[in-house]
Parts: sequence; C-alpha cells; structure tokens
Amino acid sequence: MASIICDNKQQQTFQLDRAIFLRIFATLSRLSILALLYLSMGSLPVWANDWLKVEIQGADGALKRNITAHLGSLPGSEVQRRAFIFNAEENIATALHSLGYYKGKVDQQLESPESGPWRLRLTITPGEPTVIQWIDIRLSGEILDDEVINSWLRQLKLKPGDILNHGEYETIKSQLLTYALARGYFEGKYLTNQIVVNRDLDSAQISLHYDSGPRYRIGEVSFNGHDLLPGFLDRLIPFEPQSHYSTGKLGALNRELVDTGYFTNIKVLPQLDRMQDDRVPIRVEVTPRPSHSIELGLGADIGNSTDNTIEPRVRVTWRTPQINRHGHSQETSIEWSPDRPKFLTTYTIPLTHPLDDQLKVRLGLLRDKYGVTQVYDADKRDFRNTGELESVKRLIGVVRQKRLNNQWLFTYSLDAINEKYTQSDIDYNPDVLLLGTSLSKTTRGDKSLDPKSGFFQYYSLEHADPTLGSDLRLTRLQAKFKWIDTFFDKHRFVSRLDLGANLVSDEELPFVPPSLRYFAGGDQSIRGYSYQELGPYIEYTNSQDQLARMVVGGRYLLVGSLEYQYYLTPTWRVATFVDAGNAFDIQQFEPIVSVGGGVHWISPIGPIKLDLGVGLKETETVDRSWRIHFTMGAEL
Repeated sequence: MASIICDNKQQQTFQLDRAIFLRIFATLSRLSILALLYLSMGSLPVWANDWLKVEIQGADGALKRNITAHLGSLPGSEVQRRAFIFNAEENIATALHSLGYYKGKVDQQLESPESGPWRLRLTITPGEPTVIQWIDIRLSGEILDDEVINSWLRQLKLKPGDILNHGEYETIKSQLLTYALARGYFEGKYLTNQIVVNRDLDSAQISLHYDSGPRYRIGEVSFNGHDLLPGFLDRLIPFEPQSHYSTGKLGALNRELVDTGYFTNIKVLPQLDRMQDDRVPIRVEVTPRPSHSIELGLGADIGNSTDNTIEPRVRVTWRTPQINRHGHSQETSIEWSPDRPKFLTTYTIPLTHPLDDQLKVRLGLLRDKYGVTQVYDADKRDFRNTGELESVKRLIGVVRQKRLNNQWLFTYSLDAINEKYTQSDIDYNPDVLLLGTSLSKTTRGDKSLDPKSGFFQYYSLEHADPTLGSDLRLTRLQAKFKWIDTFFDKHRFVSRLDLGANLVSDEELPFVPPSLRYFAGGDQSIRGYSYQELGPYIEYTNSQDQLARMVVGGRYLLVGSLEYQYYLTPTWRVATFVDAGNAFDIQQFEPIVSVGGGVHWISPIGPIKLDLGVGLKETETVDRSWRIHFTMGAEL
C-alpha cells in the first residue's frame, strides 16, 4: 500500500478571459434586453425580470457566480417568486459551504411594492474560509504500478493551505474512478472517501483511499458485419494479444478501421458482461460503405495576371472503397479547368497490412499549361502575350507505400512518362522512366479537418537514366515542409517551405518535360499570380522571324509562406499572408513577393477559403498582378 500526501507549495492561479461584443440596432425589443441582463447576471449589481429584482452584495467572482447558480432561475409567476425568496437563504448557505465558507451569514431585505417587480437585497458576509489541513490519497492494488495514474496524481493542483472547494474534491474523486475504469480496473472501489471539517479551527482533512484490485486484459477480438477474408482485419489490431485493457487501445483500433475507408459505421464494444479469467472480449461491429461514392471539389482563380480570365476548377472523384474480399480499392479523379483537363486512376492492393503496406498502380492522362509565351510588338515596343507552354502527359506507374514503426511513410516507385510539348518552335516527345523514393511524415495536434497544430515534412529523390530506357539523365530532389500552431485559442499561424532541384546537363535541359520542371504561382505557391506562371524564361526567334520569349521553368525552386489567421468565431476566421520566392535557373533568380488576406469558413467538410493575393513586383514576363483564390480542403 502506498500513501501520497500532497504538501507541495505551488501556487494555483485562475484566469478568466472574457470578450465583450457591443451590437447596436435601430430598435431593440424588451425581450432582448432581458436576455442580455440574464446572461450578464454574474457581473451586474442587479439581476432582474418583471417579477423580481435581486441585488447581491458582499460576494464577488467565483463566490457570486456560485450563489447565483444555486439560487436558480428568476421566478416567472407570483407563486415562484414567493418560493424563490423563501428558499434563498438555504440555497445561499449551500453555495457558501460548497466553496468552504461554513460561517457565512445572509441578510435579506425585501421591498414588495403593489405594482412592478419586488426587490430582494442579499448582503453576504462569507466569514473565514475553511482551509485544507492535509490531503491523504492512498492507492492499493495493481494500479500502484500504472504510470498513467501516477502521472495524473503528480499533476494534481489541490494542496494543503488551499481553501476547501467541494467541487474540486468531487472532480478528483470522479477522475480517479474514470481513469481506473478506462485502464481496466473493473473491481476497484473506494475504501474511504470523505472530508472531515473542523468548524472551530476552520480546517478540513481530505481522505481518498482506493483499492483497484487486478487490472483486466483484452481478450479475443471479433469482427462482425463484413465480407473481407477471415483474418484480414486482424492485422489492423494495434496492440499485442492479451495486453492490458485500456480505452485508448480500443480507440486506436477504431481509428485504424476508420482509416481503411471500408466502413460507414464502426462500434468497438468491450463485452464486460462476458469477462472471464481477467479477460475482456471485444466485439467489433462494422457497416460497409456503399460500393461507390462520388465527391465533388470546386475552386477558382480570378485576377489580372498573365491569364485575365476566370480560371474555374472542378474535380470529380469516384471511389470504390472495397472491390473484393482481398480489400482492393480504386480511386479515379477527373479534373477540369480551361485547357487543363486531367484524368488519373489509382488501383490499391493491400499487401502485408491493409493500411501500412500497399501497392498502388497509377494510370493518367494529363494536359497542362505552364508559364507564358510572348512576342515582341515593334509598334508598342513591348512584348505581348500569345499563349503558354502546353504539354500532354501520359503516365503509367507503380508505387509501394509502407508506414514504418515511427510513423514515417516510405515509398518507392517506378513511373513511365511520355510527354509531348513544343518549346522554341521545336517539338519534343521524350520518354522518361523515373525511379523514385520518398519519406514523409504528418503530425496532427488533433484529428479534425482543421487541426490547431501540426507539422508535415516530405523528402524525395528521383532518377532517370538512358541505361534504364530514358531519353535523358536527370536527378530530382525535393523537400516540403508545413508547420501549423495556434496560440491562445484564436491566433493560428501557418508556414510553408518548398524546395526543389533538378540535376541535369545544359544539353539535356530542353528534354526535361515541363511536368518535371519547377514553376511558381497559384494558391499553393505564390498567391496573387496565376498557377505555374512564374519562372525563368528563354529568348529566341520564332518561325515568323519574330523576337519571342517563353517561360520554361527552372532547375531550382525556393518558395516560402507565412500566414496569420484570427478566429472570429469557432467556424469563421480572417487571414493575412506573405508569400515569397520563385523558380529559377543558374543565372536567373528573380525573387517575387506577394501579400494578401482572406476569409475562411470552417465547414463540416473542411475549410473553405476566399483569399486575395497582390503581387508586389513586376517581372520581365508578368506585370504586377492580383488574383482571387477560392479553395476547399484541409491544410494537412
């Protein structure tokens, strides 16, 4: 048996943050005024309605709030008014006792005019508070060796010298029971739980003696309601057989099942009525998702950069979460925007683990535009836009994706790419066989679509070589980072850094497909500029013998962003940001900076953002621009 006596000298402070909003209306109904008075009763000197006005003196802060809570709602009739006044002294005494004031006095003065509300003046004299003399928390049983319980005990703030608060005592008592049940101590019970108050000495002694008994273990886990192969879901169990019971482990199993995407409803049920030999059987009931689902995504860019038109984006995603008993699945997305249609389908095959080891086969046909093409207008003595660098890309690839024990996501891939494009009036059609590997990790502070904190990091290495069937030798290096944190509940910061490098010879540089080069601009890069319009350019004489230039992308990429977001309400926030950087080549680096702001709605399907970005600099190929970006989706 162990005894824990709380006698630390740490001080306990409480801070109450309160925001006051003033709304002015042309007309304000009497009902609204009464509602505001009711909501503010803890801070106003008079608490009133049409039947009774209550004035409380001699009590402030938490004591006054506790008294008003015990008094209850103001009366709504004559009978209720008499009952309110009759019970006021007893209710106030209960409120004083609960916060350690056993010698308090209440003086009541009542004014009862023939018309209008009565007035009740309550003058409170709390008296000397009762101070905790000592606290004795004793644990026995297997719970003594439970580090989670011991950690909870160490963070308790209640200590000798504090004013007695029955609410805090009840909270500690119930928390210990809750933790014990959550950790599998189903036979636990209190041997002693009491507060001994000495009113003569204004002191109290707290005793909590708890015997946990044995800690139960997790028994057989059974899955019901699915048609997957027997044993398939067993690989998702994130704990060892016969391990100690805890609700945290059952929650982890639930999250694994959710992440598969196979099910719409999941229940992980401990069968406490079937416990045997300190084992708790677990029954998992699942409901499969519909065979097919369709998801629609929308976005748009509006502005005066290279392309002055509205650039809408529509994405339709078709998913089949479970194709067969082996857990295969597919996802096909079709994205449309002017001159940028994309088709990509991915077939996923679980290998040694349904989530942590998967083989993905990809097939895609993607058309895209990059940068800007221009010719020199001798009459205006300036370049005018004539279009963009266009490419059509065909892709067949296979990726193996494994989640390591430290939660890093490790992939290795082989992509066969054929891309057609015209650069400097020369047609290119290179074939690239790209071997790649990557490491990434996402850490979220919570599981919501709009996490309060998180960190994403991504590193990749890809290589193409003529000895392996490619038309060029290319090594690609990339690193991406995103950091999110929230301070004081309302102040959220989002920062981003994207780095990239292509190691390729000057002779082979034109054979690098545009999809493998680096460009900047767009809602995920430098806002205020159009998607992929920024980067180094080349000058040449076109087939009409005109001086022309074309943004062709760069060997390197360096783009960063810092955004500050302020929550007006839990579902609405405003933001301001600065983006900087560019894609560049060895002899061409032109840093670009844009600033802006926006309004974000945290919808049930994720954040919906409306941002305005303004470029602060003209480039050789792009005038100073602005763009409105409308986006949907989570940031991590």
